[in-house]
Amino acid sequence: MPTRDEVFDALRVVEDPELGMDIVELGLLYDAEVIGTKAFVKYSLTSIGCPVGPLIEQQICEAVAAMEGIDDVEAELTWDPPWTPDRMSDDAKFILGFGY
Repeated sequence: MPTRDEVFDALRVVEDPELGMDIVELGLLYDAEVIGTKAFVKYSLTSIGCPVGPLIEQQICEAVAAMEGIDDVEAELTWDPPWTPDRMSDDAKFILGFGY
């Protein structure tokens, strides 16, 4: 059974195409849990009107479903707490010019 950290690592392939960076570095991935063969992923987007939201959700489901031991994926979009640039990794902040 994959761990939370392994799910996070698998999701590094999912990029926000507008920012050109993966959702883990951007701080858009809030949580992941695996129960049996089902994975639950909680994520957010940079804005409510994000035009690539459906694409990101599809890629989340595909990336996690490809993991050994996962038969089903439930991706939950949340706005609580709202995403802010503070959630980004230091590397992402540097690359995108936030706070430097």
